[in-house]
Amino acid sequence: MWNNNSALATFISPIKTAKCQQANSSCPKGSDGGKCGMLGEEYSYMYRTSLYLAASASAEFFADVGLAPFEAMKVRIQTAPGFTSSMTKAASIISKQEGIGGFYKGLAPLWGRQIPYTMMKFACFERTLEALYQHVVPKPREQCTKEEQLAVTFTAGYIAGVFCAIVSHPADTIVSKLNQDRGSTAMDIAKRLGWSGLWKGLGPRIFMIGTLTALQWFIYDAVKVAFGIPRPPPPAMPESMRKRLEAEGKL
Repeated sequence: MWNNNSALATFISPIKTAKCQQANSSCPKGSDGGKCGMLGEEYSYMYRTSLYLAASASAEFFADVGLAPFEAMKVRIQTAPGFTSSMTKAASIISKQEGIGGFYKGLAPLWGRQIPYTMMKFACFERTLEALYQHVVPKPREQCTKEEQLAVTFTAGYIAGVFCAIVSHPADTIVSKLNQDRGSTAMDIAKRLGWSGLWKGLGPRIFMIGTLTALQWFIYDAVKVAFGIPRPPPPAMPESMRKRLEAEGKL
């Protein structure tokens, strides 16, 4: 049925391509040549880390545009002596004193904090999860109990959280100071704090972000387990790629 001479196969080939399986299987062979998605399953596997990074970075870039005004108000409420505790009043004060720019003066440093944070949160988690199942867990994922799988998820999440805290800490320090000092720029604050000042408080933040990220991934995975939502396994080398590399003597 699925051959290049079949009119039906030609008609539904785009549908087949769009419904490529996520896990260890490859797309059905046919007029699409077994390729999956925009890059094809082999390139998607080979460059999966870059794809994790690009997807998470682009999502965070746009999310921060909406987050910046709330970050500005939060920091001002927390750090400015005598400042209002009402978010509505805070928005009004910042708008009157600084205009719309007052809400976005910390956007660039916020990107500097949140984009590396989110990139690490997803890419490091995914690759750590792979590494744990390949090199640490003594049996395949499908043979692990749900509790064992959730323990691996928690561990991978904590490791990812540690790296999240490290890569985003200098920018986090700058964002906090920037919203306290109305006349300062990010570069002014970086120079004033110096290299050691930018890293002050890293230890407690590693503990906080590590625990937070581990719990986020754990709860996310636990909810999927509780409701029976499919949980795709870590990426595996496509069969076509495995056979090709074996034929070339590279496996």
